[in-house]
Amino acid sequence: MLLKLLREGLGRLIAFISFLTRPKQIKRSEEEQKKVDEQARHLSLYQFYACPFCIKTRRVIYQLNLPIETRDAQKGPYREELLREGGEIKAPCLRIEDAGEVRWMYESSDIIAYLQQRFAK
Repeated sequence: MLLKLLREGLGRLIAFISFLTRPKQIKRSEEEQKKVDEQARHLSLYQFYACPFCIKTRRVIYQLNLPIETRDAQKGPYREELLREGGEIKAPCLRIEDAGEVRWMYESSDIIAYLQQRFAK
């Protein structure tokens, strides 16, 4: 119990510090940003708010100026959806919808590499 509280408290502290030290966002032309927005509409990030790997992933999403929906997989319907459709409860997990196919990508480093390759200038 104490360890869980300590971990959650430290995670929230890390999230707060991350918020204060956010990187600069990529600037795109209005037309380019509309294209990116449309592509990002097919992505969603299943995450735990205080998870350091999720924070790392959210920082890159912010930096790349991507409007990706974040879904709290700590509890509730998104947790069940992650288990049922993704196969395991592990965060972060990027749900990628492409041409009617759904792919689930785990591991923050893989997600970050994918997003940078697809959306960085």
